[in-house]
Amino acid sequence: MPSSNKEDGGWKKFLWNSETGELLGRTGASWLKITLFYVIFYGCLAGVFIGTIQAMLLTLSEYKPTWQDRVAPPGLTHTPRSDKAELSFSPRAVETFLPYTKALREFLAHYDDSKQKDQMKFEDCGSEPGEYKNRGDLDSDVGVRRACRFPRSLLGPCSGIDDTEFGFKDGKPCLIVKLNRIVNFRPRPPTSNDSIPEEAQPKVQPNVIPIYCTSKKEEDADKIGEIKYYGIGEGFPLQYYPYYGKKLHPQYLQPLVALQFTNLTRNTELRIECKVYGDNIDYSEKDRYQGRFEVKMQVNDS
Repeated sequence: MPSSNKEDGGWKKFLWNSETGELLGRTGASWLKITLFYVIFYGCLAGVFIGTIQAMLLTLSEYKPTWQDRVAPPGLTHTPRSDKAELSFSPRAVETFLPYTKALREFLAHYDDSKQKDQMKFEDCGSEPGEYKNRGDLDSDVGVRRACRFPRSLLGPCSGIDDTEFGFKDGKPCLIVKLNRIVNFRPRPPTSNDSIPEEAQPKVQPNVIPIYCTSKKEEDADKIGEIKYYGIGEGFPLQYYPYYGKKLHPQYLQPLVALQFTNLTRNTELRIECKVYGDNIDYSEKDRYQGRFEVKMQVNDS
C-alpha cells in the first residue's frame, strides 16, 4: 500500500510539479520554445502549400481545360432515357408512355423559339450544314460568344409542336439524340467509307457528322421497319462547333437529331444501335455511350 501511494504521488508530480513549476517534466520556458518551433514549422509548411497551389493556378486557364487530351470523344445520348435503356409502352395506354413524352417536352423546352430571340446572344447559322463557326480563341478578350439558333421545327413531327405525344400515341415513337458537349472540340466528318457500313454510306455528306441506326441483332433486321431522321442534314452540322464552355457560351444549344421509328414490329423487344461516324470519333467496349448507344424498344398492343 505505501508503494502505491508513492507511485501516485510520482505521477502527480510528473503531470504538475508545483515546487518547480514543471508541466509534464518541462518548465514553462521549454514549452514556449516547443510551441514556437511548431508554429514556425507548420507555418512554413502552410506557406509552401499555398504557394504551390497559387503557382499551379497561374498555369490554368478559366476558359480552356489544361488536360483536354485525356478527354474521350463525345458521348451520344438520347431522350427519353430510362435506367436500363428500355422503352416499353402501349399506344392504347397513355400512362405507359406519359413519362417519355414528359421528358421530351421538358428537354425541348430549352429550344423554344421564344428563348432564342435575343440578337446579342443568338444568331442564325442556316438550315443547311455549314463549316465550323469560328468565334475566336478561347483565351482571347472577345468575351461571351453568340450561339447558333436551333429551331424545334427542324425536328419535324418529332418537334412536339404539332404532335405533343411525339408519335407514341400512334405507335411511332421519337427519340431526340445529341452529342455531348466538349469544350473546343471540332468533330470531323468521315473522309472515307472504309469504317462505315455500306448501308450507312449514303448518309455521308460535307460539313455534317452522320448518324445511322440499325438492329443490334441480325435476326431483327426486318422487324425494325423504317427509321426517319430529322434535323439539319439528318446529322450534326459543323457550324454548331466548337463549343466555348459555360462561361463564354452560356446560351449554347447543341444541334439535335430526331429519330422516328415508323413501323416497329409489335409485342417484340427490339435492340437498336445508333452510331455517329467521324474521323475523330471512336468507340469503346467499356463505355456504351461513346459515339454510340443501344436502346431496347417494345411497342405492345395492349
